[in-house]
Amino acid sequence: MTPSQKFLARLGLKDPETVETTGPDNTEENSNENNRRSFLKKTALGGITLGGAFMFAPIEDVVARSTSGIRRYSNPSELKITDMRYCVVQNVGRTPIIRIDTNQGIYGLGEVRDGADERFALMLKSRILGQNPCNVEMLFKTIKQFGGQSRQAGGVCAVEMALWDLCGKAYNVPCWQLLGGRYRDKVRIYADTPESADMNDFKAKIKHRLEDQGMTWLKMDISIGEIKNIPGALVNSEFWGKGLAQWSGDYGSYANTKHPFTGIQITDKGLDELARIVDEVRSVVGYQVPLSSDHYGHFDLNNAIRFGKSVEKYRLAWLEDMVPWEFTDQYKTMSDALETPVLTGEDIYLLQYFKPLIDQRAVDIVHPDLASSGGLLETKRIGDYAEEKGIAMAMHFAGTPVSFMANVHCAAATQNFLALEHHSLDSPWWESLVKTTDGRKLFEKGFATVPLTAPGLGIELNEEEIKKHLHPKDKSYFEPTPQWDDKRSHDRLWS
Repeated sequence: MTPSQKFLARLGLKDPETVETTGPDNTEENSNENNRRSFLKKTALGGITLGGAFMFAPIEDVVARSTSGIRRYSNPSELKITDMRYCVVQNVGRTPIIRIDTNQGIYGLGEVRDGADERFALMLKSRILGQNPCNVEMLFKTIKQFGGQSRQAGGVCAVEMALWDLCGKAYNVPCWQLLGGRYRDKVRIYADTPESADMNDFKAKIKHRLEDQGMTWLKMDISIGEIKNIPGALVNSEFWGKGLAQWSGDYGSYANTKHPFTGIQITDKGLDELARIVDEVRSVVGYQVPLSSDHYGHFDLNNAIRFGKSVEKYRLAWLEDMVPWEFTDQYKTMSDALETPVLTGEDIYLLQYFKPLIDQRAVDIVHPDLASSGGLLETKRIGDYAEEKGIAMAMHFAGTPVSFMANVHCAAATQNFLALEHHSLDSPWWESLVKTTDGRKLFEKGFATVPLTAPGLGIELNEEEIKKHLHPKDKSYFEPTPQWDDKRSHDRLWS
């Protein structure tokens, strides 16, 4: 059977060349006309519209014209998931990329959040094998119970990304179109301010950020680590050691002790020094560029408010994650006490856990990380819900171009969006990890480019470049994963 015959068969039609011509009503001319009418009827029901000239064209021309934008090997209703594979890129620590394969040769790309484990995604393989990836919401509801807060959600979100990529490719439309359409053709990016102990060098780096890289929004880290060696700047810091490291340590370490429980306080001398640092950065950046702030260290609500008030005159764009996200009442107290916008959300999984912060107006801006908030659709829902309450949405991101493009599609489709983080501006190889399928640049002069026609996420992996940056502890590259094929548990949450 030829490809055109297969196509007609899926539509319930016969190919004119194979129609029997015996009998008075089965002439070749009548068969062609009957097929043409039947095809036109079915395509009209399926949402395909044809120009007037093609209403009277031969069936072969009608099929060719109406399917010119469709991937001919993709029949969405018969698409099935056949495999899930992965590789781990050494980017922002470690960032796993997954690939979901299908019976029709098309695949979808997703990304487990930076610093998370690819096994969070691989364990879901047995739950989606044999399923139609275009049923994105149904499959998400099937697997979302296996996600948790922060990086524990990385597997669920990676699968959701890959499903949207597959669905877009199957229907030959960009992911933003599947989310309801786009509000913008460019997505504003925000980036970290470069660090330097030398002020002249710092000024040169900021100039490069603003003029050469074209950034229009910056974010700075302003931690109590900056003042830990200044006598009289902090109270109770030496108990936790000289490092005050936020990212590593055992269960009882400073890194794993929540902010209200450290007993660290900032003295007036320490606040003056922190304000001086912000003043220096603001004097270089100027006031036409929004300047956000993050990574202050672990201290309690009272000190957070004192710090916030000490830097109010510098009109920071936001104060990020001043206390752990689950302390809604503390965020409400902070938000009421400060003029500077208060923000959190990069470690929150699912809209239901954003709702208390939004409903109580405890934050001025929500800040989901799509790779742990639930994926494209759930993040759009978070933004839409916040918009109803008059709250804006910025988006946290630190990963490869796969997750970056998932964020771009979501940001394009969400009205109250402000800016998307880019954490790898200074990695010369980062953009070359992928190739865009429509030839556009991923981003240019401070803005990501929304793919207007490229289906799915609009990217393909650059295999040679990816292999250069595989994590040294796992050099495998999309090897088969049959050990994850079998489902071994009963997953239903009720009796």
